[in-house]
Amino acid sequence: MAWVRTLFRSVVTSLVGFVATVIAVPVVMTIAFINETSPWIDRVIRAWSRAWLAASGTQLTIVGQEVIDPSRSYVVVANHQSALDIMACFLAVPLPIRYLAKKELFRIPLFAQGMRAVGIVEVDRKARSAVHAEVNRKSKELVERGRSLIIYPEGTRPRDGALDPFKKGAFTMAIASQLPILPVTIHGTYEAWKPGTLWIRGGPVSVVVDKPIPTEGMTHSDAGDLTKKVYTIIANHVTEMGGSIRV
Repeated sequence: MAWVRTLFRSVVTSLVGFVATVIAVPVVMTIAFINETSPWIDRVIRAWSRAWLAASGTQLTIVGQEVIDPSRSYVVVANHQSALDIMACFLAVPLPIRYLAKKELFRIPLFAQGMRAVGIVEVDRKARSAVHAEVNRKSKELVERGRSLIIYPEGTRPRDGALDPFKKGAFTMAIASQLPILPVTIHGTYEAWKPGTLWIRGGPVSVVVDKPIPTEGMTHSDAGDLTKKVYTIIANHVTEMGGSIRV
């Protein structure tokens, strides 16, 4: 029966994910203590991602990786459907990428220590400008170390899977740092693991990486047009792959 398979997959994914996290966190903390820019950190992160996706029964298809220049940093912008987006992006974008993560995730024991060790940036959505300045400072430090940032400009995972409008924060950050935007479209993770539920169904997941969009020469006043441009690229892919957008 379908519900039995879903229950089994959910339990297996939770167990495998927990074990993978328990193993990965002390490993990356040790590596980061020795050398915080070691490529082995990202190898461990990708192994952790593969464990989650394999256990969840997710079959990942990636298109467009060849447009990525591994020698430079990007602001990676992606739509957000599920917790599995994190694992899918780590595998789809073969760069040392780091996230802006909501502060609630830093309350999870062990996981929080691992995120801090590898340089995940804590974000308080209710914070005032002083805290936003601190986020910008930490993000700049990551980029200076050769990292890329991945940001979900919808702000949160839509509960019905429809693509929400993009906020401008990711784009103003890219312009301020003069980093190219790397558009990434994710499809299938909503069906594999819907937000707000413990039930994991797995299935096919597709990730499309589009050509980078340069921001050299842009100013803050260009952020609105840049936001619309990237939204249109991702929205077109979403609809082409059978997803929906918020009208």
